[in-house]
Formats: sequence, structure tokens, C-alpha cells
Amino acid sequence: MSKTVKTEALATYLLSFPEASEEQPFGPEVDVYKVAGKMFAILSPEDDPPAISLKCDPLIAVELREEYDAVAPGYHLNKTHWNTVTLDGSVPDRELKNMIQHSFEQVVAGLPKAQRDRIARLDAPRT
Repeated sequence: MSKTVKTEALATYLLSFPEASEEQPFGPEVDVYKVAGKMFAILSPEDDPPAISLKCDPLIAVELREEYDAVAPGYHLNKTHWNTVTLDGSVPDRELKNMIQHSFEQVVAGLPKAQRDRIARLDAPRT
């Protein structure tokens, strides 16, 4: 799978989350995915290899960094709460999707209750 196809598939997956939106506040080479105005993913499709930064529970973040060489502390982000995953194929797709789901849930958990409830009503299982 080419890097363009892989990052396009990731972009489609990221936008499948309830109320997810894509912006490019840092320029056209970085795609920022938000829910209710809060970032849950930063995709750098132009990097070689591409990379994605995801919010993560601090304890899980450390475990993922120990398990996968492609997972590092968040690049230009709070390294306690963010991981950057190099999309070199070494992290299985299922695990990457789990990381994305976790990031989304971390951000939603920090939203006001009314927003959390609205998003929960919209949430549908993804594959």
C-alpha cells in the first residue's frame, strides 16, 4: 500500500468519528483532526515515512513506546499525554486504530458533559 493510499485511508477513518473535523492550522502539510474544537490526531502525510500524533493516557503511552519502536513521545507536543507514531508499517493496523480510538475517547472525556452526551448519542462502531 502506498503512503498516499495509507494516509488517505487513515484520514477517512479519522473523519468517521462523531463530529470529527479536519483543519490545517499549521499549513498544508499537516492535517489536524478535532472533535468539538479539540485536537485528537495530527497527521503528517508528507513526512517520509508519514507520522500521526495521538493523545494517550500517560501510563498507556509509556507501554506503547516500550512495545513499538515506531511509537515515540509526541513531537512538539506534551510528551506525557501525546505519542507520535511513525507509519512505517511496524505497528499493526488494528493496534493503530485502537490508538486512534483511545485518543478520540481521551479528548471526549475532557469535554463538558453536554458535549460528551451528544457525541455518545452519535457514536457508532467503526471497523
